[in-house]
Amino acid sequence: RLPWSVVTFALTLTSLFVAWPVLPWIARGLTHVDRAMVRGLLFPSDELERRIAELESDRGTVVDTAAADLRRIERDLHDGAQARLVALAMGLGLAKEKLDEDPEAAAKMVDEAHGEVKLALQELRDLARGIHPAILTDRGLGPALSALSARCTVPVTVTVELPERPAPAIEGIAYFTVSELLQNISKHSAARTAEVDLWRTEDRLLIQVRDDGHGGASTD
Repeated sequence: RLPWSVVTFALTLTSLFVAWPVLPWIARGLTHVDRAMVRGLLFPSDELERRIAELESDRGTVVDTAAADLRRIERDLHDGAQARLVALAMGLGLAKEKLDEDPEAAAKMVDEAHGEVKLALQELRDLARGIHPAILTDRGLGPALSALSARCTVPVTVTVELPERPAPAIEGIAYFTVSELLQNISKHSAARTAEVDLWRTEDRLLIQVRDDGHGGASTD
């Protein structure tokens, strides 16, 4: 605007001496031009508007992802550690009742409860590590999915063909996607075996999870 300001000053000063009767209209016209110039300089460009829309969309995605993570943690606590701790309390209560009548059976139940405590502690550690389990952060998807499949109640074969590690965010999405699918297989499929395959095609990470159980999913 500096060159235009110089021109405006010069025209106004000249009109003051040679065209003072029409000076108000000249000043009004120069003001309109100046306002248009300011509006053009300060108004968001198409690129800026597109970037703002992207940021708003990304913010919504982050909020949805955080809410989904919170629901997942609540579900894992309810279905995993909490259920194990409830079973542990019941088992210890039964062992206490049998302590005098059948010490051998009570010792066996205490031993089983000890194993449940270890599993519950492991699940709580996994939750405490946050979105990325330690093995996923340190060693990548292959070892992480192998460790995940080892905890599945159905024998799982894992095949990972990745020439290089994906971004941490993509690894987290893939890990928890497979985790959710394996949980569904354990709970609902009545399968005897399952397979997890991961491979990369150009810029896409592909995941395929299969089992030999029955279906039954309904869209109703």
